[in-house]
Amino acid sequence: MPTAIEFNNISKLYRLGTVSTGTLAHDLKRWWTTNIRGKEDPYLTIGETNDRSSKGNSDYVWALKDIDFKVEQGDVVGIIGKNGAGKSTLLKILSKVTAPTTGTIRARGRIGSLLEVGTGFHPEMTGRENIYMNGAILGMTKQEISKKLDEIVDFSGCERYIDTPVKRYSSGMMVRLGFAVAAHLDPEILVVDEVLAVGDAEFQKKAIGKMQDVSKGEGRTVLFVSHNMAAVRKLCRHGIVLHNGSVDYIGSANEAVDYYISSKKADTPLHIDFKGGNDSKEIEFLSVRFAENRNSFASNEPIDFIFKVKAHQNTPNYRINTTVFSMDETAIGSVSNTETLDIKKGEEREILFSLCNHHLAAGKYTLAFSIGIGNYLSAQRDFDYVPNILSFTIEDADKDNRQNSAITQWDSGWGHIMFKAKLAYI
Repeated sequence: MPTAIEFNNISKLYRLGTVSTGTLAHDLKRWWTTNIRGKEDPYLTIGETNDRSSKGNSDYVWALKDIDFKVEQGDVVGIIGKNGAGKSTLLKILSKVTAPTTGTIRARGRIGSLLEVGTGFHPEMTGRENIYMNGAILGMTKQEISKKLDEIVDFSGCERYIDTPVKRYSSGMMVRLGFAVAAHLDPEILVVDEVLAVGDAEFQKKAIGKMQDVSKGEGRTVLFVSHNMAAVRKLCRHGIVLHNGSVDYIGSANEAVDYYISSKKADTPLHIDFKGGNDSKEIEFLSVRFAENRNSFASNEPIDFIFKVKAHQNTPNYRINTTVFSMDETAIGSVSNTETLDIKKGEEREILFSLCNHHLAAGKYTLAFSIGIGNYLSAQRDFDYVPNILSFTIEDADKDNRQNSAITQWDSGWGHIMFKAKLAYI
């Protein structure tokens, strides 16, 4: 297959806190060196790695560093990584929103981009006028755009508001129209950032289906940035993992997602302490740990955790709930916990939480916890929340019991399995 996009040594350096170098003399030297002599910026040699979790010593940071890879025509490539890894910066460079500090990009064909809500839209112009404007930017004639107009409007679902200025659109309507324009105006390369997360479930499903049609049926190339690992697996053929502005892994979509998730969870501890001291919460988590100091279990044995909590108010009938996630971060089950506990202001208590009769399949999972009033079967109000940072492995799966349990729970009408748990002070 011919190459659609080629990234050659792409790097992007930003200066934190200011746009200029800080002095007029340095600004003039930069302008003379880069614009007149055509050489590299002399102030780009002191950049640091783009690690958003730590404070560096330099005012410069490499958002991207030495990016090299190729994308074949008709391929669908998912670009994944943590917030701040450089995903959006890479797409902005490809879409010519910003220029690279070093390196070159060779893209064969027109690029249709949807990088954020309302990208390329003029707020004072109507939806119809913005469709024509975006088509003109892509190099299409008015006649070519008119042929696609009805299809674009129908796909977006914004027919009633198509002659209303887009500044009055909701973010969801803006995404619907923006994606419809980007996907239907015949770009050879379609670039989609995380914006689909704004749309509703129906539109996300329709958008993913359209991207599949664009790549498979029409042979166009798609670059897709998302934190939805299930969508990346379903839509993409290949995946690229970015870490601190550099390419960390390139492989198939499934391999890239597995690599990203395993690297993210590789150092998951068996015991986690939290800062505490947040008096605004009625009850807060102080720590959580695996009760047996291990995180590997069989499908027919309970998974026990010990929480340490502190109350800032007298609170009767509170509960702890949990959600189980697969390694692609899809929620597959929640606890329907009817047991509650009481606690008095100023008390610190340890609680044994036992996830029972889960019958999970062999594999790796993560958990998120919340503490509050009510549960998934009634109105709820959370006081504190622990995201899915704890992981565990099911080594030995009881397949028959798991399948029977899953069928029973799915028939209950819930969107995912409802687990049972025991809750008690220790």
